[in-house]
Amino acid sequence: MSQAPDSYYVPHGTRWPIVGSIGITLLLAGSSSWMNGTESSKYIALAGLITIIFMMFGWFAQVIKESHQGVYSNQVDISFRMGMSWFIFSEVMFFAAFFGALFYTRMLAVPWLGGEGTGAITNEILWSGFDAVWPTNGPADIGGSFDIIPAFDIPLLNTLLLLASGFTLTMAHWALKKAKRRDLVLWLVATVVLGIVFLFYQAEEYVHAYNDLNLTLGSGIYGTTFFMLTGFHGFHVTLGVIMLIVITIRSMKGHFSAKNHFAFEGVAWYWHFVDVVWLVLFVVVYVL
Repeated sequence: MSQAPDSYYVPHGTRWPIVGSIGITLLLAGSSSWMNGTESSKYIALAGLITIIFMMFGWFAQVIKESHQGVYSNQVDISFRMGMSWFIFSEVMFFAAFFGALFYTRMLAVPWLGGEGTGAITNEILWSGFDAVWPTNGPADIGGSFDIIPAFDIPLLNTLLLLASGFTLTMAHWALKKAKRRDLVLWLVATVVLGIVFLFYQAEEYVHAYNDLNLTLGSGIYGTTFFMLTGFHGFHVTLGVIMLIVITIRSMKGHFSAKNHFAFEGVAWYWHFVDVVWLVLFVVVYVL
């Protein structure tokens, strides 16, 4: 039975928040230790990732079930929208921190080490002869010499793929509002395929960087900022593809209606956010 418009459903006894907390803790602890040379920690990180994925599918399944049981009201819908908005805002701040680190390094720290401003004495005493150009792995040449990935190669292709995926997802949303189920599913499948192809080419780019260019996470400050920004974005694309697959399956099962489809909208918001981040990343990291 549907809830009254002014009522509010509060779930009781759910285990998913604590399962998610355990997964995030394992992923954070394992990843940080792995990056600092503890090889066995990758299994801890993997266990954390699997736990998070398990939590996502379990929690989302519970929410879908409750939605179809009619226990949600308009107030709950507003809470979902506010929650998703704050979540995306937190992701904006997450990437802003990494873009800020890149800006500080490139525009302030490296020029200072090269002798600009008050860094002249430091450069003369410690790093005489260091040429403050970008990209750089620092005056200590950490990781050895490396080459960069051309912007108008795989990165440009991936940019076009994500732009196309934003278009196909918008078309899927339009089909849903027009109650065209077949078109909805076809456009969603196209979006999923484009996302998977993006991840494939990013993996190809990483293999090329490590094997042919000597560009690794250990290539000084450039390698660190490059892989942290592109890697975390790839992780977000992966999560987005998982979400898209879920709503595609739900659409095939007849879920969502022209007036009631927040789960679709939430995923669409997230995917468009991922698109925008990549556009900024492409310009700042690859082109400039």
